[in-house]
Amino acid sequence: MSLAIFTKNNCIQCKMTKKFLSEHQISFEEHNITKEPQYIDYLQGKGFRSVPVIEKNNAPIINGFRPDLLKNLIAQ
Repeated sequence: MSLAIFTKNNCIQCKMTKKFLSEHQISFEEHNITKEPQYIDYLQGKGFRSVPVIEKNNAPIINGFRPDLLKNLIAQ
């Protein structure tokens, strides 16, 4: 499973999502749109206007801090 998380600086939902994933030993690759602004257009092209966005195998699966959906990743 290949997870990517798109975040930005000073984002509480982003911090909570990363903390959840780390606490459950789920590895991910982070793309910070503040440091890597090219991902802003990428996310907007997929219809997103806010972060965090989590992609699994290049397909978006979660937008925002959603512990209910994140728990599904633990089961996989």
